[in-house]
Amino acid sequence: MKKLIGILFLFASLSVFAQKKESPLVQFTGVVYNADSTNVIVPFVNITNLNNKGTVNSANYKGYFSFVVHEQDTLRFTAVGYAPVTVVIPANVTSKSYTARIMIKPQINNLPVVRLFPWATTDEFRKDFVSAKLADDDLEIARKNISRAALFASQNTLARDGHEIQSANANQFHNNIVNSHSITNPLLNPLAWGSLIKQIADGDKSRGTSN
Repeated sequence: MKKLIGILFLFASLSVFAQKKESPLVQFTGVVYNADSTNVIVPFVNITNLNNKGTVNSANYKGYFSFVVHEQDTLRFTAVGYAPVTVVIPANVTSKSYTARIMIKPQINNLPVVRLFPWATTDEFRKDFVSAKLADDDLEIARKNISRAALFASQNTLARDGHEIQSANANQFHNNIVNSHSITNPLLNPLAWGSLIKQIADGDKSRGTSN
């Protein structure tokens, strides 16, 4: 009885193997598109044959693929940022060529939050926290920017802008015009006073001599 069961099991296994081996070959061809927009192709999609030892094929940069499979093979389409899609090759393909338009839907994967800390231990954190220098707030920064030392340093280091240069040139031009047409008052000239005093002294001497 046990031998009979074993023989039947062996024949069943051979029959399944023969059927699987005898599955006809099919040329599987198609293009992969974005399911949200049929005008957008998805390039470089990985295509895994789950029935043929996980054989992997890839679509090209235009989303086009073409390779040989067996009838009733299960193919899995995967790409980064898209949900996987499974396609089963139908049986009894008459033309030995199967063409499909594969639509895969975009998928957003939210990764868990990762927090990175620069301290290896709690003692290092406590040491850095105690010795940390707090940055100035906006009020303190404004106060430093308008201090006498800061304004004096800015005055000596910053270049004049166009308005300042234009004003300085206009003032210089105005002063040159005024000075070129002004008449100097001789009473305000110390050299003229010296010459006048010398003339008076020389006149007194000449009168004394004539007497």
